[in-house]
Amino acid sequence: MKELLTKTIDLRSGMPEEKRREIREYFLKTWAVDELLYTQLKSDEVFYHRGDPLRHIILFYLGHTAVFFINKLFLGKIIDRRINPKFESIFAIGVDEMSWDDLDNNHYDWPPVSEVRHYRDKAKEAILRIIDTAPLLLPIDWESPFWIIMMGIEHERIHLETSSVLIRQLPLDKVVSDLFGKRCPETGSAPQNELVDVEGATMKLGKPKDHPFYGWDNEYGDYTEEVAGFKAARYLTSNREFLEFMEDGGYEAEKYWTEEGWSWRNFKQAEMPLFWRKDENGYRLRLVAEEVLMPWNWPVEVNYLEAKAFCNWKSEKTGQAYRLPTEAEWYRLHQVSGLKDVMGWETTPGNINLEYGTSPCPVDKFQQGDFYDVLGNVWQWTETPITGFPGFKVHPLYDDFSTPTFDGKHNLIKGGSWISTGNEATLHSRYAFRRNFYQHAGFRYVQSDAPLNIQSADYETDEEVTLSCENNWGDAYSQETNFSKRLAEIVVDVAKGKTESRVLDLNADTGRLAFELAQYFNDVTALDFTARMIRIPIQLQEQGYMRYTMKDEGELVHFRDVVLSDFGLEKGKGSLLFMQADAMNLKPNYTGYDIIVMPNLLEELSDPGLFLSHIHERVNDGGYLVIVSSYNWDLLRTQREKWLGGFKKDGEPVTTLDGLKAILGNHFGMEREPFDMELTVRKTSRITENRVLETTVWKRRKRKDNR
Repeated sequence: MKELLTKTIDLRSGMPEEKRREIREYFLKTWAVDELLYTQLKSDEVFYHRGDPLRHIILFYLGHTAVFFINKLFLGKIIDRRINPKFESIFAIGVDEMSWDDLDNNHYDWPPVSEVRHYRDKAKEAILRIIDTAPLLLPIDWESPFWIIMMGIEHERIHLETSSVLIRQLPLDKVVSDLFGKRCPETGSAPQNELVDVEGATMKLGKPKDHPFYGWDNEYGDYTEEVAGFKAARYLTSNREFLEFMEDGGYEAEKYWTEEGWSWRNFKQAEMPLFWRKDENGYRLRLVAEEVLMPWNWPVEVNYLEAKAFCNWKSEKTGQAYRLPTEAEWYRLHQVSGLKDVMGWETTPGNINLEYGTSPCPVDKFQQGDFYDVLGNVWQWTETPITGFPGFKVHPLYDDFSTPTFDGKHNLIKGGSWISTGNEATLHSRYAFRRNFYQHAGFRYVQSDAPLNIQSADYETDEEVTLSCENNWGDAYSQETNFSKRLAEIVVDVAKGKTESRVLDLNADTGRLAFELAQYFNDVTALDFTARMIRIPIQLQEQGYMRYTMKDEGELVHFRDVVLSDFGLEKGKGSLLFMQADAMNLKPNYTGYDIIVMPNLLEELSDPGLFLSHIHERVNDGGYLVIVSSYNWDLLRTQREKWLGGFKKDGEPVTTLDGLKAILGNHFGMEREPFDMELTVRKTSRITENRVLETTVWKRRKRKDNR
């Protein structure tokens, strides 16, 4: 095993040919340690068993890691032909751990193990050929063919760990021990856990774009969080400490469990952690390929739901608020423990990277500052559901690595385990699993009275909202000049530079116009009829970013990430007020404005004439009303008799502009000649709609001069 140990690679420094040799060695060691894992199966027949009923048979994972390389290289146009199209289909996609899709073996024609091994040999030859011959320029970044090679390597290292968990779930008589390294021989009494004070701090999370290590898309971005002071357990929760919860009836008491947790507990009829065994002689612990007498001073391995129930039990027993740490709190623990990232290790600081055996070890073996096992031994569940940091962007060759988990149902695990290697062992790694899922994972509890700070930034998928997002914010992904930006410039020109003007945007949509106006005016209110729309700019205002999907073609979508600072629009966000309101029934407080803007609102009103007949009451003397409209009347919104124009009367055409003049003329004068603005509405990547909107600017006459 020792000869296969390695660490992830610096992709930015050194000489190209030296880097080529490093990557070659890293690939070969990864390939070899992955294949060594499967030698623990008693026979090839075991490859057709499932470790978990909601996962594929073991054979899938033997083929999958090789197929992944070939599929990504083909997608990236690094190779132009496949090795085995059938294999590259059936071994392509795994399943989510709570999905019943594609698990029916009747849907798969699983090949003999020998054929899969032969495929792996062919794939290995192809990958080495690319490593040996492809152009290599430093630094290696997302666009480099070697980034795809690193993607395949790090993907295989993920499956080294997750496949070990599946093997751990096979019947004991299907595996053979001592073929994949040696377990930790140390066991004994567990230490008494205690709390250690951790001072609060401002934590900056997110991997810089120019970081030298390979990273998955969810690692990048920039997020800052104020972490309040808290107390954290010195040790990971040991098997002995968790036994207290069990012996106190923890698995039988619904009051300790979340609704999700109690449902899982009842479905599984769980009475103890998955890897515990009990017989007349007491408790035993199942490892990957053997069972041992319960090592009480090793960390307990549970899912999030069990860890959370333990914290709730401890809270009741002590009268203190116990929970799991957040991701930011874990980083604070890493910081105060004086730990460094992989490149700074003189010796491996914990039970990680297979350096100290192939199992957990005592929770008091590896001290790191005032704590133990902040890094290594077993992963640590957090309270934080994974989402991308502000600035998150999917990698085009693996667009479903992270985004399917941004659903609030996958919680982050931090710190790595004894078998976490490569990217998994790095500071910025971010892996998340459903809360019922088992990994080589346990937990450390914290005590804090501070409210949980959980970021929520799922991708908006409501089609009407996403279209608005694209047309408000999609100029970041195109060469088109943004319509709201152009309209804001017109409003600024109308105001003649008076920044003290109070402005009302009567059709906020997803907020771009309001943010643009706030760069010039000190008081901007933006209203929209639907909460679905208005919550988007509110999120931008409060969190600085938001996400949405944009239809590409068929079932394919683009994942859009909007960061307010990237648009240069953070200035003035404090002077913005977003509210939900019905333009046809505005509250009296929405009055006293110097400028009211109506972008694409007129044609959405049920009674535009009634609305316009009272709008003067909300505009200050000398103030302005800016109307931008397609005049595209829709009977579903506005009854025919309520139209302002677009019909004939007494045989003569009546335009909407005629109707505007007739209604507004009593209180407004037209400030400038009407002019057209073009609006391009993007509906998919390939379908756009061009609209021509007429823009009119009206100036409010003084009350005493309403002739």
